[in-house]
Amino acid sequence: MPDTTHIRSSHQAVLPDDVTDPLLWRAAYDVAAAHEPGEDGRCPSLLCVDQGGPCEPLVNARRAMRLARAGAALDRRSTNRETPAPVTRNRRRKAA
Repeated sequence: MPDTTHIRSSHQAVLPDDVTDPLLWRAAYDVAAAHEPGEDGRCPSLLCVDQGGPCEPLVNARRAMRLARAGAALDRRSTNRETPAPVTRNRRRKAA
């Protein structure tokens, strides 16, 4: 019976100390490795049909790797803010 165990590149990679979601980070790492542009600057994945790099899957994989780390902001423009306290509204008072 053939060996069906696959060693992925993320299994050999060392997790950064600040990773809070190892599963997301490793999955994104594998996608990024598969879509890393070659010497000619094109994505080698058959899914991208030789698109120029970085392709959309690579961009999304890099973003997921950032999000899997502690303190990562969702967007470069976003800042770390505290969640605002819920606002209670008295609808009856406003209706009168």
